[in-house]
Amino acid sequence: MDNYNTIATNSLKGHSFHIPVMGIGFTIDTPLKVSKYGIDSVISLVDDILLEKLRKMYCDKFNMQYIEISEKIEDFRAKRITSYLDMVHSISNAKFDEFKNTTVKTANSIKGFFDTLPDMSSVKQEFKKYTDTVDLDAIKSWVKDHMVMGSIDVNIMTKVDKENYIKKEKLPTEYNDAHAALRGFANSTLSSSVILSAGMNPRLYSYLENFEDFYPDANGNIKKKIVLKVSDYRSALIQGKFLAKKGLWVSEYRIESGLNCGGHAFATDGYLMGPILEQFKINRNELIETVHKILVKSLSDKNMNVPTSYLQLKISAQGGVGTAEEHQFIVDYYNVDSVGWGSPFLLVPEATTVDKATLNRLKEAKEEDLYLSNTSPLGVPFHSLKGNTKDQEKQQLINKGRPGSSCPKKFVALNKDFSDKGICTASREYQYLKIKDLDKEGLSSSEYQLKYNKIIEKSCTCVGLGTSALLAYELDTKTEGDGVSVCPGPNMAYFSKEMNLSEMIDHIYGKANVIARTDRPNVFIKELGIYIKYVNDKLEESKKNTTDKQRKYLNVFLNNLKEGVLYYQTLFTTSGKVFKENKDKIIDDLHKSLKVLEVLELKVKSL
Repeated sequence: MDNYNTIATNSLKGHSFHIPVMGIGFTIDTPLKVSKYGIDSVISLVDDILLEKLRKMYCDKFNMQYIEISEKIEDFRAKRITSYLDMVHSISNAKFDEFKNTTVKTANSIKGFFDTLPDMSSVKQEFKKYTDTVDLDAIKSWVKDHMVMGSIDVNIMTKVDKENYIKKEKLPTEYNDAHAALRGFANSTLSSSVILSAGMNPRLYSYLENFEDFYPDANGNIKKKIVLKVSDYRSALIQGKFLAKKGLWVSEYRIESGLNCGGHAFATDGYLMGPILEQFKINRNELIETVHKILVKSLSDKNMNVPTSYLQLKISAQGGVGTAEEHQFIVDYYNVDSVGWGSPFLLVPEATTVDKATLNRLKEAKEEDLYLSNTSPLGVPFHSLKGNTKDQEKQQLINKGRPGSSCPKKFVALNKDFSDKGICTASREYQYLKIKDLDKEGLSSSEYQLKYNKIIEKSCTCVGLGTSALLAYELDTKTEGDGVSVCPGPNMAYFSKEMNLSEMIDHIYGKANVIARTDRPNVFIKELGIYIKYVNDKLEESKKNTTDKQRKYLNVFLNNLKEGVLYYQTLFTTSGKVFKENKDKIIDDLHKSLKVLEVLELKVKSL
């Protein structure tokens, strides 16, 4: 990396974990709960109606002025989002200042704050050095300057970009849902990150060019950073270069397990988490150099500020991590800046917003209760909890002979089979029309039932994933109903009690253990098992009518899985101190998995 130095961060490193976005409502106000402790978290921007309801609630609670932003106001979606984020920013800043002033009053409080941080934290190490040489008043001053508030980040699902209309007239693209959400964030007072997930949306990425906060200033600082959630290195490089050509720098690549995660599951072609992280570890400098070179040319061509040093690039990872040992291994071995802890935090009311009934169901959930469903109207596999009240509500409508949701919010009204305006596949309107077409096909009873079930299995997740917050705060649910969708990852099965925030933090850093079970598989082994089940299901689906394309897909998938297993075998046999207690079990599980994959390869050959 010649001629450039990496820009130094303004603050020392604190926590090595973050709380990812969960559903629509579960982390809707998480920054208000945890940012004062220096913990980064993410708000979903899908549901502006929910954001507006919570803004009113919090304005009433903190005696802040509230002026309703109704749907009659031009650009109401973006304005609601901006207003909500500005409110969260304002309250969080006030809470942080209060917490900081309280903390520095006594030596014990200061020590207590730094005790929550991991031992490897640079700010904690600096604090220890500092306390050896100076008096309490000087320490208090240093602490005030070096305590950093957690980032209030936002998430936009790039493909959830519904077109909008006034009466029958389609509005310009910038009024699409994802575009309006981006504008809402861009116009807010926040200095934080937007996490773009669910794949590349070139139009939305191009829209980022319109807002100066996404560009580096004269000192190389970026007020609003871009984070891409990615599933492999190649995708990260392609997207990073695409944005760099527009003068936009990706400040972080957030690598998420394809299947061992919560929410929507974007399966890779058999690429496992460990090998993917290894690619980023090996190619990190190349990624910075390649993308930075394109960025410099683009900014120069635009006559904008050109950074004199390499801009900061972070790599983070998330999906199924459940022990301090796994957390620390990913941080140390793969040089990851932060590890996401999602599903376990659903059992921490001090951090997330979950209604009591749903929280109790999550506590009781076992492996068989957590499954990869086809209920999402986006047509992407979706992690779900059996017996959730939204699915119960859906079944009641099916039993009445009126399948489908009334679709009160229409955030996922994206299907254009029957209308240019788009209809949600979970809606009553869509399912009625689809069943009507099915009736004309003259199918056998079994074929009809199979196709019928695929139509009616879709659930109204865009409402269900936000309802829990309304129930938790006893707000009006007349529009939404009381049905709750919840989307924990498979890791949820191993966490079975309600926890306070300090317990959860202590668990992450190995100061305590909140998992009572002793049979929890290693994070990499768990993901491998989920992938094997996934490809086996795909194989079974292909048996009836196999094409060359399907056969090729299955072979590529299985080959990538085998390469992943061989990678892990080398990793776990050559790394002496890693996962010492469970190493024999891990190596045995890898050996068994290899045998299963060989059997699956023979099955593909026989198709």
